[in-house]
Amino acid sequence: MKAIVCGAGIAGLTVAWHLERAGWEVELVEHAPAFREGGYMIDFYGPGLEVAERMGLRPRLEEVRHPVHEIGFLDRDGRQTSRLAVKAGFAGVISLLRGDLARVLAEEVRAPVRYGTTVASVRQDGGGAEVDLTDGTRHEVDLLIGTDGVHSRVRELVFGPEDRFVRYLGHHVAAYVLHDEDLGRRVGTRYRMLTEPGLMAGAYAVRGGGLALLFLSREPGPALPDDPAGFLRQRFGHLGWILPEVLDRCPRPPALYYDQVTQIEAGRWSDGRVVLLGDSCQAVSLFAGHGASLAMAAARALADELGTVSLGTGELGTAAPGDLSPALARYAARMRPVAARVQASGRRFLPWMAPSGRLRMATRDLLLRLASLPGADRLFMDVFSPGGHHLVR
Repeated sequence: MKAIVCGAGIAGLTVAWHLERAGWEVELVEHAPAFREGGYMIDFYGPGLEVAERMGLRPRLEEVRHPVHEIGFLDRDGRQTSRLAVKAGFAGVISLLRGDLARVLAEEVRAPVRYGTTVASVRQDGGGAEVDLTDGTRHEVDLLIGTDGVHSRVRELVFGPEDRFVRYLGHHVAAYVLHDEDLGRRVGTRYRMLTEPGLMAGAYAVRGGGLALLFLSREPGPALPDDPAGFLRQRFGHLGWILPEVLDRCPRPPALYYDQVTQIEAGRWSDGRVVLLGDSCQAVSLFAGHGASLAMAAARALADELGTVSLGTGELGTAAPGDLSPALARYAARMRPVAARVQASGRRFLPWMAPSGRLRMATRDLLLRLASLPGADRLFMDVFSPGGHHLVR
């Protein structure tokens, strides 16, 4: 059986790994011109970490993790208002860059990635799909898997325009990595977040003299600025701490990631021989804190269900895949309720990241101080970690 996986991010690489080992022929295409390094810092835990362990990836993840010793909020001048000391192995969390997790996965996938390429068109019949790629090639496959993110090309072609599925959460987000050993030492292995009403800027030192930066701002509409770097300087440039230094060196896209904070709510996750996976159908938003974990759990669930498909007999006596629809429906039934719970959790959590007023900021600081009490760290993580371990069989 043959599949094209459109999107070589965390979801796409994970499902490719599983399908390859189940005997599928897999091709990976990725719209980006090259592998996307760096990215923002993520906390990786829960069912996704369990999937990674079953894939034998835990040792490599430990090698690329970034130890977090403290989480703290700062005021506009860089003075600390609250902090939470993080114990080693805090609540089973591995902190690492999104790009590092993708790199670990890519190292284990056999199929090469065709970069600078995406799906141009798709046609289906009862026995498969004919997929045209933007590099001019045509492929007949048993399954097309759209793992190409919030702005999915596969979803647009098969299920309809993006505005049918996007829930805008009232914020814009930006992230980039600077290489500056002095700034890295000043910030250290502590996740620092400066907050003002409607604004949050976070920083964390990464190996090799790097500094990972993250920005969140409340914005009335989803339209993105023509000059994202200039817009960040306008929105955050009046604040203190390290922001004047890092904003003066803010790169332009693609080194600068800038987008809306959104969630994707798709009524259908499959259509015939096309299925959506990861952010293309279940994006929970960057600040729900569970996106990478859900992506890997969903990839495992999809591969599990596809493994139950029996083979029929083709006209010429060759092996032909049976009906995939029941397997794709079971995959969606497993994942959809968990994705909905994490999305709801993300919508509740987002206002605490960039509080709209100082009263909410003070309340957040109090909650963080309470989380520092003995035995509270597990409760603190559980609040922001909706269930999902049952997804991994």
